[in-house]
Amino acid sequence: MPERMKPYALSAFLLLLVVYLGVQALTGERGLLSGAERDALLVAREQQLASLVSQRADLEVRVRNLRADTLSRDLLEERARAVLGFSDPRDYLIRVSATPVSVTAPATS
Repeated sequence: MPERMKPYALSAFLLLLVVYLGVQALTGERGLLSGAERDALLVAREQQLASLVSQRADLEVRVRNLRADTLSRDLLEERARAVLGFSDPRDYLIRVSATPVSVTAPATS
């Protein structure tokens, strides 16, 4: 029996190869059926990029204001207070509790 199947071995191998490649073309990582998944990932990455670009622009403005030639005294004072943990005696400080306080409304009769 194996001797009779020997001429068809190459054909069977090629058929299995075509089936494998066809399945990969449809369902693989870059297959035809995963297009929506790639589009959703692209949208998420574009949003992340926009967020990072705006964050970078903000940081560039802050760095520009901290340079010696264009020093912003307000920004320098704000950063020094934040880093050192000090406040001006003229500042009003409002302490916020870490846990939210639940307020119950009075019952109406």
